Amino acid sequence: MADFLIKGGTVVDGKMTPAYAADVRVTGDRIAEIGAGLAPRGGAERVVDATGCYVTPGFIEAHTHFDATMWWQDDLNPLPGYGATTIIMGNCGFSCAPISDDKAATQEVINIFSFFEDIAKEPFVSELPWDWRKWSEYKASLTSKVRIPLNYAAYVGHIAIRLAVMGLDAWERTATPLEIERMCELLDDALNAGALGLSTNLLDHDGDDRPVPTQIADDAEYAALFEVLDRHPGSAVQVIIDTFMRMTGPEMVARMGRLLEGKSVRMQWAGLPTLEFQKPTLGPLQKLHDDFKAQGKDYWTAFTHVSPTNTLSLTKSLIFAQSNDYAWHEVVQAETDEEKERLLADPEWRARARDSWDNHAWAHAPMNRPDDLLLRNSDNGAGPVNLTLTEYMKQSGAAHRSDAMADWILKNGVKSTVHMAPFPMNEELVIELIRDPMSVGNVSDAGAHAQMFCGPGENMLLFTYYVRGGKISIEEAVHVQTGKLARHFNLKGRGVLEEGAPADITVFNIEEIERREERKIFDVPDGHGGITWRYTRDPAPMRLTLVNGEATFDGGEPTGKRPGEFLSPQVDSAYSMAAE
Repeated sequence: MADFLIKGGTVVDGKMTPAYAADVRVTGDRIAEIGAGLAPRGGAERVVDATGCYVTPGFIEAHTHFDATMWWQDDLNPLPGYGATTIIMGNCGFSCAPISDDKAATQEVINIFSFFEDIAKEPFVSELPWDWRKWSEYKASLTSKVRIPLNYAAYVGHIAIRLAVMGLDAWERTATPLEIERMCELLDDALNAGALGLSTNLLDHDGDDRPVPTQIADDAEYAALFEVLDRHPGSAVQVIIDTFMRMTGPEMVARMGRLLEGKSVRMQWAGLPTLEFQKPTLGPLQKLHDDFKAQGKDYWTAFTHVSPTNTLSLTKSLIFAQSNDYAWHEVVQAETDEEKERLLADPEWRARARDSWDNHAWAHAPMNRPDDLLLRNSDNGAGPVNLTLTEYMKQSGAAHRSDAMADWILKNGVKSTVHMAPFPMNEELVIELIRDPMSVGNVSDAGAHAQMFCGPGENMLLFTYYVRGGKISIEEAVHVQTGKLARHFNLKGRGVLEEGAPADITVFNIEEIERREERKIFDVPDGHGGITWRYTRDPAPMRLTLVNGEATFDGGEPTGKRPGEFLSPQVDSAYSMAAE
């Protein structure tokens, strides 16, 4: 492994220190020196010219779903080209462990992950060994069998815990005291093995409109699990709430806050809504957030600085079901292309689809924004493309927007996709949250929704839009995705540039980088010996990305190196679960 001397750059250290000119020396996996005019040592030390560049800590992706996909997409493309050096997994209550001997319950873990994160089921079966039951055994299998270019840390998912203990009953009822005791044992196992904490989900409904199992959990179950977290210094709970559909977020955050009262457990709740259509929940959630801060609570709100991507796909998409449109979701669920085509052409289905769009879909859903739906991705090239659904409806003479979209997809092939313009953002709130000391930013969902393209590379907007536009400082843009996140997740030494810290570093010229447009890449196993596609991006690019002192992106392309390590939370010198 080569040593590095990064010369002539401007250091932004991740701690909100004003940017300053300095050289950075990396020896082995550590930052050895930071100072002006450092002299090259020769030998194995490589000098990197960082003139005109910022030298910063590597970026932390605060919310990803690589738990399964890293087994078959171990390059984590395109993250190294966007300066990312650490990912956080196990979010939203979803994790691949624990599981039980009940095969039906394990299949539900796959089904839930696949549906809500738009990940094909087949690779879960063909690419993962499933040689674990407890979370600690999953971690042991993962760390021994998978090598990736980024560091990673993870929550354990409450949904997986419930299914492991209760089987399919987890969907139907509250847990018994004995079942709760068993859940606590599984959580304790995960925390002892280095999990960040517990993630739970009070948002989602599945494709049959069933609330996910964690929404069935009663206060007794949550209170017992929180007691386990309280016994583990530095542990946390992540709570996903509904500010998108049924708007139950305020009452759920208040409930979790009440159950955590008096416990030394950090809560991350997701989160203060930054999209304009979510404003009905903003007022009460903002008050809760302000009250928590005034009371000195260790409760952090997550937020996104970018509008989520909505791509309407009939191959794999939760958008229709999550929009309360179960007629079009039938087409997604149809197993063959021929069956999808039959439904799209069927007059009875078309009548139900029109009714679904008119009377059942949420007012802010894509199907109720036809001016913002772009017919962009034709599978067979028949076209027309780059028309809005409204424009095509007028051109084709279709009487209803649902019929127009069905007609266009039948003409262009059922693997075609329709893309929605971003939701308008509450930009003023985004800037407030970037500066808020109790917020978690750079939430992306990377690793999920690969054919919707959610996440990887969105961090560049913090530089290309917010910094270049004079809306925030370079120090703020770096801090919100480095030092601030490392502190939130108790990842000591990460997220900062200081002597002795692990050498997770990125070097970039802010005038060279962009959030690149998505493009298709065929590299996803289909479980049948073939491959299918996902979206990716070309690199931003970074000039250099180092993870634990090794270059993962260099010279305009990934290096293929896999130096990532599993990271456990570290609280203080008396409690130091070291990175493993």
